[in-house]
Amino acid sequence: MTERAPRRSRLRRSALSAAAVVTLAAALLTPAAAAAPAAPVAAPSAAAAAPDIPVANVKAHLAQLQSIATANGGNRAHGRTGYKASIDYVKAKLDAAGYTTALKTFSYNGSTGYNLIADWPGGDTSHVVMAGAHLDSVTGGPGINDNGSGSAGILETALAVSRAGLTPSKHLRFGWWGAEEYGMIGSKNYVNSLSSADRSKIDTYLNFDMIGSPNPGYFTYRYDSALDALFRDWFAGIGISTEQDFEGDGRSDHAPFQDAGIRVGGLFSGADYTKTSAQAAKWGGTAGQPFDRCYHSSCDTSANINDTALDRMSDAIAYAIWTLSAGSTTPPTGTVFENTADVQIPDNGAAVTSAVTVTGRTGNAPSALQVGVDIKHSYRGDLVIDLVAPNGTSFRLKASSSDSAPNVQTTYTVNASAVAANGTWKLKVQDVGPQDTGYIDSWKLTF
Repeated sequence: MTERAPRRSRLRRSALSAAAVVTLAAALLTPAAAAAPAAPVAAPSAAAAAPDIPVANVKAHLAQLQSIATANGGNRAHGRTGYKASIDYVKAKLDAAGYTTALKTFSYNGSTGYNLIADWPGGDTSHVVMAGAHLDSVTGGPGINDNGSGSAGILETALAVSRAGLTPSKHLRFGWWGAEEYGMIGSKNYVNSLSSADRSKIDTYLNFDMIGSPNPGYFTYRYDSALDALFRDWFAGIGISTEQDFEGDGRSDHAPFQDAGIRVGGLFSGADYTKTSAQAAKWGGTAGQPFDRCYHSSCDTSANINDTALDRMSDAIAYAIWTLSAGSTTPPTGTVFENTADVQIPDNGAAVTSAVTVTGRTGNAPSALQVGVDIKHSYRGDLVIDLVAPNGTSFRLKASSSDSAPNVQTTYTVNASAVAANGTWKLKVQDVGPQDTGYIDSWKLTF
């Protein structure tokens, strides 16, 4: 997790039944096509209950990262040999488990950086569920909680997917980012390298930065109400009350995804903020002390981990991956304003609009306003889509691209917190290329 300044990173065993998983999945996602099997037909589908993630396995990965740091000058920082050894370790585990991996390079501060992307075969690649964590440490320490913990948690979850022979409806992707400690350099590079079409295929990005803090808190990312509820309800099932995270705002790798209009969620166990008396009464630990007193320090070693928090957080990661990739769901819950009237889109012509009037709200729109769009169109690559606020502020939802697939059926997230909620909002759509036809079927705002 980067220092506070420019922009910026957070589960116990699930007692929910498979039926409950299916119910939650049916309440959270958007329609997805049937998945091509990634394993024998008898393998479990994503609707099956998520497995317990053995905390001993997660800690074994942390022990390896500690050994790597010890053998490479005490850290695993960008541009140092310890980081490359860390990425090689994770890649070898995923290659052996059947993932398709890609090592993506970038340059920063005169050094080569590395992102690792791992795709699980199968699932609808037009609907991607992605989990990520930064793998680099600061130069001053081995970075075992920040962020070996998140990296190890998603690694063991990815390996659990392989062990289960999971056949999710949505496509699963995992990412390990480099140079996060310099300002999310690796994740920014990845998001910026994607075409607008590829960005639109990522339904959800989940970020896990510090999940084993020694004086832990249980924080959820608050940007998307459905993802927040997914984690909050899971923890409630094991008797833990969560809080929404404010310490990590704009300081970890969810930020580039959020800026690109991708809905984001995640978990966090706390960094250098101080635990309050109320939080200590709720979660245990020591009031008046930081959640992680070794944050960005040489003492962030394998001894700087709370096993219980690491166990719970890792189990929750698996629960989210199993649930979100399971199949089709409705958009996030909340107050919905919708227009279902069809509006024809002229071929290579002028922009058209469809209006929704919002009333009864107080103050400004949320920072994570959900814009659900259903456009039937023969060539979505020619479409430019904007959300126009009552005061005329325009939010670009989709630019034109070379994406030759039909239709736009997705939910965008925009930060509309500077705009008054009440008033007439418009979805503006323009076809900027010839020889295709389509219409706005419906669209909605979810507050």
